[in-house]
Amino acid sequence: MKLWKAVLPFALAAAMPAFAQERPKLQTNQEYVEELYRNLKAPIGDKKEMLAFVLKTLPDRVKIYPTENYFYFGFYSGGVRYAGNIRLDASDRDKGKLHFAYYIDSVAWKGEQPVNYAVMDIADGAKIEKVERFLYRVTVGDRSVLFELNDLSAVRPPEGALDPDERFIGPVFDESGIRFFLVYNSRLKLFHYILDETVPVPDELHRIKSTDRIVLGTRTGFAYYRDLKRERKILIGVFEDNTLANNYFDGPFDQLPDNFIEGDNLLTAILEVAPNLKGTIDRFGGSFDGAERFLIAPYMTYRREEDLFPVHRCASGPQGKGPRYYECFRADTLPQPPAGKPEPQPRSKGTPK
Repeated sequence: MKLWKAVLPFALAAAMPAFAQERPKLQTNQEYVEELYRNLKAPIGDKKEMLAFVLKTLPDRVKIYPTENYFYFGFYSGGVRYAGNIRLDASDRDKGKLHFAYYIDSVAWKGEQPVNYAVMDIADGAKIEKVERFLYRVTVGDRSVLFELNDLSAVRPPEGALDPDERFIGPVFDESGIRFFLVYNSRLKLFHYILDETVPVPDELHRIKSTDRIVLGTRTGFAYYRDLKRERKILIGVFEDNTLANNYFDGPFDQLPDNFIEGDNLLTAILEVAPNLKGTIDRFGGSFDGAERFLIAPYMTYRREEDLFPVHRCASGPQGKGPRYYECFRADTLPQPPAGKPEPQPRSKGTPK
């Protein structure tokens, strides 16, 4: 018996899969400094050369996680950090087009920097081929890279997660790594981002001091309300500095579920909120020239925990006991502005430190 007890831990350890023994990846100041002092320079002034540079630097196959199909990247050139993205937009990638952007990364002490942006196709030397529904090949010169899109087509909210007045628009995978369900309440004409907890949430959530109904993400700064009526968490706030920096934590407004929107499901919802937009936007909610997209950001921006408490005051007060309870989770209880917000398409996301 003693021998069995002594051998068992070793046997279990030997049987464990290799990934269970992996360690978190360290990010060191040494690597940061040495990359700076390599002092290599990218061809910043030439968009075509820049796209070729990015493709040559990538592995043969990469994955795009965010659901608006942005592949974000960053690099140093001449001691300056740049950020950018390649986007395979659902509206025109099958027409052989990609969207390419890069710019000096955001810093708080300087204003917004000019963006180098272009829609590119075969005429620009960029060939985009559809290999499968969620797989595209991008070729520039003699270099090809496969871009795998994030297949969330089977993702649905768990049973009982939606209110009878709500319908599911689609799954959202934010560039922060957080997943949401985008839902629309047809009676109150409002949207919610519901935290997807059918998978592990890569963040540590902790309650704010004034109530345990509001929890904050330690890494992301996302604020959620623990719904009083259903077992779910509704996104109610993002930290203001993140929206100003336009970083990975500025909220999921720019990662709508483009690959998974069925027919006119989203368009119908938008037109219920803003009927005057009929005939001016496509089924993704974007203007036909691609310059703007209807803003779906029902959450607030906050600076302090106390800024979030009015949500709980509303939800637990007289309004919360009536049919307008879910209006408590929309930052602006008035109808959405008809024009929405300019689509951040040419703008890339910097990598947070």
